[in-house]
Amino acid sequence: MHSAAITGTGVFTPDQSISNEELVTAFNAYADRQNAANAAAIVAGDTAPIPHSSSDFIEEASGIRSRYVMNKSGVLDPDRMFPHLPPRADDDPGLMAEMAVDASQQALDMAGVDATDVDAVLCAASNHERAYPAIAVEIQNLLGTGGFAFDMNVACSSATFGILAATDMIRAGTIRRALVVNPEICSAHLEWRDRDCHFIFGDVCTAVLIERDEGLQTPHFKIKSTRAATQFSNNIRNNDGFLRRTRDQMEDRRDMQFMQEGRRVFKEVLPLVSRHIADHMANEGVSAADLKRLWLHQANKTMNDYIGKKVLGRTPSAQEQPNILQDYANTSSAGSIIAFAQHSDDMAAGDTGLICSFGAGYSVGSVIVERA
Repeated sequence: MHSAAITGTGVFTPDQSISNEELVTAFNAYADRQNAANAAAIVAGDTAPIPHSSSDFIEEASGIRSRYVMNKSGVLDPDRMFPHLPPRADDDPGLMAEMAVDASQQALDMAGVDATDVDAVLCAASNHERAYPAIAVEIQNLLGTGGFAFDMNVACSSATFGILAATDMIRAGTIRRALVVNPEICSAHLEWRDRDCHFIFGDVCTAVLIERDEGLQTPHFKIKSTRAATQFSNNIRNNDGFLRRTRDQMEDRRDMQFMQEGRRVFKEVLPLVSRHIADHMANEGVSAADLKRLWLHQANKTMNDYIGKKVLGRTPSAQEQPNILQDYANTSSAGSIIAFAQHSDDMAAGDTGLICSFGAGYSVGSVIVERA
């Protein structure tokens, strides 16, 4: 059995961002138009008016202040309220692949590794822009990597599940190097017209390069242990898919976008994740005092604060449990990797940290690493 290490990370950040204030202005304009159009039904009590959103409501509910998106104008158009991403010719790079190449090249440059020396590419994301050919194979082709590539989807846990899969292949000797890439265009599956969730998501792409831990010369993180778990739940769901036509469901329906029973998710996911992390640490002999850094899934500040306190037995400092969602919002599987990429350089040799992502499924994946 071989050992594996994370030797490079990359984060592609779109050049367009939307502040809470901008988002609220657009949403409230949409709400006013809808309420005016349905004034008679509202007066008759047949339908409820759409309430206004506010920046204070968004930040209090989530900790989010801004988010990056691939297209800003479509989201902020009260007559549209979703991104405008023009179709591309089949011979042109797909949008997810284009994002992934950027993040992947950053990871390769950090590690000092040539793309031709990579044996596998895993494109792990909550949504894929097409069914086939696999986005990962397109990324492989654009980068010029060798070996093989495949897509995988475990929603918000896709990144840690991808790291687990790549690490296991390296441990078994199947490959020496793998890129795990997480292109998340969350703005496309978010319902921007729903006050309860219109602020949640943003777009980004992350990448990690994982190598066999033999003779590594650059700073890296040894992957000490990985763990994953799933438990079926409908509380986070998206019913879009290729069977829509067969069911005569091509109309724009609310359940074809992101759906969440938020209170149930809080109640069920928080103990599940806290217990998962605690058990993983206990099985590996890692105490709360040993843990220098906790890079959590960036979905909601309240959730992360709860988990961090459960894991450490006290309120973690901002350095111990860094948050990036105030700037990026929820970026699904990529969130914990952004936190890891941006808040890990200061760790000293021998320091231990844990990457954890969790979400729809339910699913939870954790990776214990040690700075080397």
